[in-house]
Amino acid sequence: MDMAFQTLGIKREEIYIANVVKCRPPANRNPEEDESQACLDYLRNQVLLVKPEIIVLLGSVALKNILGKEYGITASRGKWVERKGIKYMPTWHPAALLRDDTKKIDFIYDLKLVIEKINLYS
Repeated sequence: MDMAFQTLGIKREEIYIANVVKCRPPANRNPEEDESQACLDYLRNQVLLVKPEIIVLLGSVALKNILGKEYGITASRGKWVERKGIKYMPTWHPAALLRDDTKKIDFIYDLKLVIEKINLYS
């Protein structure tokens, strides 16, 4: 992530990173439904405090927990979704980039879309 931010001229102190779950599940597996549900109120409060204009959803777990189970990361990545005044950009999770180099191009493209949107606000 840090290298992608650096490549795009994003300073780490300019962003806020939050996770759906606040504890990593055993064996680094995806969180189960009850684990995600147990943490979502905390995440919602973080969003209320930070008041972001844009949220980048990294991977399927974030996408499905925030926007809904009907969303899939492959079909949704790179496409803006707006809800309650917040713009969401779904993209690949950084772990997916390690497994498949071809996804890095999409990831950088998606982050460039975010930067363009941020520049519109400036």
